[in-house]
Amino acid sequence: MCALVLASNGKTTTLCPMDAPDYLRFFLALVCVLAMMGLLGYAMRRFNVGGAGLPLSSRRLNILETRAIDHKHKLVLVKCDTREHLLLLGPQGQTVVETNIPAKENA
Repeated sequence: MCALVLASNGKTTTLCPMDAPDYLRFFLALVCVLAMMGLLGYAMRRFNVGGAGLPLSSRRLNILETRAIDHKHKLVLVKCDTREHLLLLGPQGQTVVETNIPAKENA
């Protein structure tokens, strides 16, 4: 159901509100776009795109553990090769708390 509107300049304009098929088409298009975004994200994770292209086993740097101290600061234990480093991260920057910690062997 469309309505004719008379503008102040004397021209008439036709206004047609969205009907049920229009809402359905809009909803289906939205679902399709979101599905494509999800599939792209899954494919990027699956094929390791954006992760420097290295397999997980050959990466040198790993975050082993993080702990929140308060709402602005956290401790991060980072492993690089065979050594671990403890970092304090906050809004003013980062501080190395301890470095060259021998890596704990998994028993």
